[in-house]
Amino acid sequence: MDRFEIKDTFYLDGEPFRILSGSIHYFRVVLEYWRDRMEKLKALGLNTVETYIPWNVHEPRKGEFCFTGMADVVRFVRTAQELGLYVILRPSPYICAEWEFGGLPGWLLREDGMHVRSAEPEFLGHVREYYRVLLPKLKPLQITEGGNVILMQVENEYGYFADDKKYMETMRDLLREGGITVPLITSDNPTDECLENGGVEGALPTGNFGSRTKERFAVLQRHTQGGPLMCAEFWVGWFDHWGNGGHMTGNLEESAADLRDMIKMGHVNIYMFIGGTNFGFMNGSNYYDQLSPDVTSYDYDAILSEAGDVTPKYLRYREVLESLGIPSGQELPAPLPRRAYGSAAVLEKVGLMEALEDLSEPVESIYPRSMERLGQNYGYILYTSPVVCGRRLEKIRLHGANDRANIFLGEKRLANLYDRQLLEEHSVDATAQEGDRLCILMENMGRVNFGPYMDRQRKGIDGCIQVNGHMHTGWKQYPLPLDNLDRLDFSRGCGEDMPAFYRLEIAVDKPCDTFLELPGWGKGCVFLNGFHLGRFWEIGPQKRLYVPAPLLREGTNEVIVFETEGKCGGEIVFWDQPDIG
Repeated sequence: MDRFEIKDTFYLDGEPFRILSGSIHYFRVVLEYWRDRMEKLKALGLNTVETYIPWNVHEPRKGEFCFTGMADVVRFVRTAQELGLYVILRPSPYICAEWEFGGLPGWLLREDGMHVRSAEPEFLGHVREYYRVLLPKLKPLQITEGGNVILMQVENEYGYFADDKKYMETMRDLLREGGITVPLITSDNPTDECLENGGVEGALPTGNFGSRTKERFAVLQRHTQGGPLMCAEFWVGWFDHWGNGGHMTGNLEESAADLRDMIKMGHVNIYMFIGGTNFGFMNGSNYYDQLSPDVTSYDYDAILSEAGDVTPKYLRYREVLESLGIPSGQELPAPLPRRAYGSAAVLEKVGLMEALEDLSEPVESIYPRSMERLGQNYGYILYTSPVVCGRRLEKIRLHGANDRANIFLGEKRLANLYDRQLLEEHSVDATAQEGDRLCILMENMGRVNFGPYMDRQRKGIDGCIQVNGHMHTGWKQYPLPLDNLDRLDFSRGCGEDMPAFYRLEIAVDKPCDTFLELPGWGKGCVFLNGFHLGRFWEIGPQKRLYVPAPLLREGTNEVIVFETEGKCGGEIVFWDQPDIG
């Protein structure tokens, strides 16, 4: 039986072992392409694959677990083993990763007083129940049990977040109690304070950074007690958020120089080898001065593009590895075919208001409730309430609201409010007609995945709604996770300048990778044959959504677009090249 140890360096069966790893998130790549991406990783000369394990993917609803399809982490690890690759797993409840809520499930926020990533029993109780299901699946994958997993992570960048040592000790102990016997690591920003806050006895501290390797390793060395130096996340690029003005790219030569230093001095995990895609509603957000939700593409300016292409960075890194005596691992697989399928016109449409009763069961309450309190995690939620005929609406203010509001009186759009605008009182000008209802469509743009805002991520409206200075009561709430679009009835009609669903079809003779653009459309999300491709927004930088070939089928393919701004371009177009800004 193999063994993996941490001494002055890493040892595999008693022999020194240099970790040359790359990050691939199985939950951001369709499972049919896992092998292709790993073969390209091995061809670069790397020997290890690293991945996070997102709790919200595996327990989407409390007590309901999913480990199939793109969530089949066991299959992912076994695929790596078939290719002769080792694996580093990062199963901590929190992953960051620019992923929705940092991988934490939104249902945690249904409980008052929930403090995530803490030793408070309310949070740890849920973690324990999750680990009782997760860890038995991971235990047989360890190198100590004939598998290929060589390291596991206790928690992720905890030194940035807090200094709760009891929490870190508990997270370590839960892994050991669950049968995890391989060495453990932590990973933090390489500053003394972060490494002290995020460290725990029995786990090797590693660093996450993208530059100044010698300087960062010098700090890290003060905390490893003679152990190896490792960059657990060598940031080779960065992520994009909506409205950031263009795709984020880095300096290739500076990055190549840092990689060279890293390999000479220690061990590396390249973050990201391939970024992949934030399918569905699973993009995360950051919050510094303002809410910054990430785009659907997680290209990250990585070694491989979002669609798995070999990049100039890949070729430059291979030169660095070869110059250090690290040969390519195998031949590159052939490029995957692409196709531009042309345009598809809108065939049918139905308004959101007309489709409500088909998609959602309303919940009535005096004051509005958040998504989480209504058992919803992702998507949209609509709040409706009658307004007295003849009443003039002059001011409106939402309390406890996240993240974006489309406000209507009847079929008149009153305002679109986003982020901090939701905290302010807004002037409107409308008079209610007979039967008019005040309607507020709230969108969860992606929960914050980093920092102190994480405990304040209830979506929808969790306070009250003031109209003309008073709290307006008597609300119907329609949860809209958009996971049941097969119920849509396109014969129900559609108003002008209103949120709506549009149905289109595209004929495919041979499924190939392609890229979907929505020229003239505003904001919303797209479904292909029932699979949620992700969000679009005219502000960019991303202009086209990546469509992997396995999501297409020969013959007719159905596309449903949900658009919230009343902007329909009339058609969509499938290209053979991306456009991420």
